[in-house]
Amino acid sequence: MGGTGQAGTGAAALLRQWHPDLPLTIAGRDVERAQEVADALGAATATGIDLRRGDLGLPADRPHSAVVAALWDDQLHGLRYAQRRGLPYLSISSGLTDIAPEVVAGAQRAHAAPILVASHYCAGAVVLAALHSARRFDRIDTVRIGTVLDELDTGGPAGTADLARWSTATTAGLVRRDGVFTWVSDPDARTHVRSTDGVDLPGRHIAVLDVPSLALATDALHVRFAFAVGESAGRRRGGPASFEARIDLEGTDRAGAPISTSRYLVHPAGQRPLTATGIALGVERLLGLRGEAVAPGLHTPEALIDPAYAVERMAETGAVLVGPPGDD
Repeated sequence: MGGTGQAGTGAAALLRQWHPDLPLTIAGRDVERAQEVADALGAATATGIDLRRGDLGLPADRPHSAVVAALWDDQLHGLRYAQRRGLPYLSISSGLTDIAPEVVAGAQRAHAAPILVASHYCAGAVVLAALHSARRFDRIDTVRIGTVLDELDTGGPAGTADLARWSTATTAGLVRRDGVFTWVSDPDARTHVRSTDGVDLPGRHIAVLDVPSLALATDALHVRFAFAVGESAGRRRGGPASFEARIDLEGTDRAGAPISTSRYLVHPAGQRPLTATGIALGVERLLGLRGEAVAPGLHTPEALIDPAYAVERMAETGAVLVGPPGDD
C-alpha cells in the first residue's frame, strides 16, 4: 500500500534486487502510476486500492503473502485485512504519537498475524545502525542520536503529511533520563545537532519510537533522539541533499573500563534509500526469506533484524559509518 510513493517504490526496488523471483503487488490510488512502477520492477502487478474500505477494494480471489503499509493506514483497514487473513503486516507512518490503535489491535488479536511496528526514523535503520555500533560494549549507559533532515528531503506528499501530523500531536520530546521515560518541553526540548562538517543546526528532542527501542534493547538509563531540519552537509558542498545521523554511545567495555564512541550514519542521497532499506529488511524477515518464520504478535525492527546484516545492506545502497569531524 502506497507502493507508488518514495518509500514504497524504493523498498520494492530493493526487494526485487534481493529476491528477483518474489512476486510484488503495487497498490495505489493512481492505478496508472502503480502500473508504471510494476512494469519497471518486473514480475509485479498493479492494483487500485481504497483505504476507506475494509476489503481495500481488492479482488477477493487474489491471494497475498503480506501487507506493507508504506503510507499512513489511518483507518487500520490494511491491518485488519492482514489479521483476517493471517498475513504479516508492516507499517512505517504511525509514529510514537499514533501507535496506540495499532498496538491495541495487535494485542486484541495477538495470535492473528505478525505485526512489525516500524514507524521508527527511517523505518528502523538508525536503531539498527546504533545497535551495530554498540557491539563493543559490555554495558551501555547513554545513547544520544542526532539526525539532520535536509529541508528539501522531507519525502513526497505522504511523508510531508506524516511530519505535519506528528508535530500537531505533540511538540514535546520523549527521553529516558535516569531510567525513567520522561516528556520534555521547551526549553529542555531544544538542542542542537552537529553535522559532519562541524556546522551546528538548531534541533529538538522528539517523540520517536527509536527512544524506547534503543533504551529497552540496550538497558541504557539515558537515551535522547534529536532532530534538526535544515541545509545538509551535502548541499553545503554543492551536491544533493544528504542524510546524517550522529550516534553517540557511552558505557563500559568487557573489562569494565569506560568507553565511548561517536559515529555518523551518512547517505549522500538523503533519507529515502535508508527508509527503503528499513522497509525491505522488515519485509524480507516477515516473509521468512531470511531467518525463521516470524510468530504472530507485535514486533519491532531490532527484535527481528540482525544489526550487522542491516548495516551491510545499507552500505550496498551507498550509506557509510564515519567518525565525527577531527576523528581519525
